[in-house]
Amino acid sequence: MARFVTSVATPLKPAEAFAYMSDVTRFAEWDPGVKRVVRVAGDGTGVGTAYDLTVQAGGTTVMRYEVQEHDAPRRILLVARTAFLTSVDEVRVEPAGSGSIVTYDATLTLNGLLGLFEPFLRLAFRRIGERAASGLRRALNGTVVPR
Repeated sequence: MARFVTSVATPLKPAEAFAYMSDVTRFAEWDPGVKRVVRVAGDGTGVGTAYDLTVQAGGTTVMRYEVQEHDAPRRILLVARTAFLTSVDEVRVEPAGSGSIVTYDATLTLNGLLGLFEPFLRLAFRRIGERAASGLRRALNGTVVPR
């Protein structure tokens, strides 16, 4: 399992931060690995809404993410499964002073025997996560919250 977690303190109020983060079509604005996002099912950000994300990581592939849990304005859980891997992305938003803290927690797991290659995936995912975290800080006009 490869995991990347980052927390960003933002001046956005929790409802504003959650609205931005739960709009998966905006992922391409802050994650340089996401080239395109298309909503393919559902009518918004709620459970059952699905998105096709065109991602660049070694090559270009389309991953279908589905909203599995949605608890506005606190938490959203997205899951994508392909023949090769499973991606679980969780966004949590909590009040902090006059703004909020947004935590993005992403986990990639290689399926089946591919799991033998997870040490390599962890290294690559760390670099991918750092680029996304930098974009997230810019998009939220925020700063890193030390872990």
